[in-house]
Amino acid sequence: MLLPFDTWGQVLFVFILSVIRYIIFGGSAFLFFYVILKNKSLFAKIQKKWPSKADYYREIFYSFITFIIFAATPLVLNNPTIKPFTTIYKDIHDYNMLYFWLVFPLMLIVHDTYFYWAHRIMHHPKLFTFFHVVHHKSTNPSPWASFSFQPTEAFMESAIIYIFAFSFPVHLIHILSFLVFMTIYNVYGHLGFEIFPKGFNRHWFFKWFNTSVNHNMHHQYFKGNYGLYFTFWDRLMKTLHTEYDTRFEEVGNDNIQIRKARKQHAA
Repeated sequence: MLLPFDTWGQVLFVFILSVIRYIIFGGSAFLFFYVILKNKSLFAKIQKKWPSKADYYREIFYSFITFIIFAATPLVLNNPTIKPFTTIYKDIHDYNMLYFWLVFPLMLIVHDTYFYWAHRIMHHPKLFTFFHVVHHKSTNPSPWASFSFQPTEAFMESAIIYIFAFSFPVHLIHILSFLVFMTIYNVYGHLGFEIFPKGFNRHWFFKWFNTSVNHNMHHQYFKGNYGLYFTFWDRLMKTLHTEYDTRFEEVGNDNIQIRKARKQHAA
């Protein structure tokens, strides 16, 4: 990790940055959907009930444990024996700008592939309790659940940074941009509300992108819908929940009815 301070300073930086991302994006989403606009939102809740306060406290507690584990990455990547083999580069001009701009979508594809298969493996009956049971305590997830992992899963989730650091050249800008985008999309996946419009799930292009409904169904039913950003692995491996399109349309219809009711009330 090429940051202008020593390794332990980088550890503290990564931890603080993780907490800030969580508070800004997860906290803002929670404040907007679960506090300010609760029961009067422009969007319908995917599962009609609301999580309990105990759910929120558990999700926040495990998220902070996750951030401690994420913060350990500089200890590994700055190890004198390991660092010479990393592919993180300093000078943005070491590679041409076309490569610079193509790396970010490549990171998303690699992460989605890693996440899909790691996620499916963690759902194996012999591994589920050891790796993934804490995250699935949030059967009706809120934005706070986006990083609610037990330590074993947190190590699995942090491994994507090591994959990047040892596979193809990445700049620190790529890593920081990836962490921000990953946080935003992860919060959206656990939002509990669907913000994309009706028909998004069937559009020839947008159907390949994951949605909040998609991931919410995974939390509710415990199987299927294993992807993170995209649906192509679920579609290819036939693990997309059979009721996904129907459920998305139902939530879309609810959103339309809410907006109509608000217009009538305003009139």
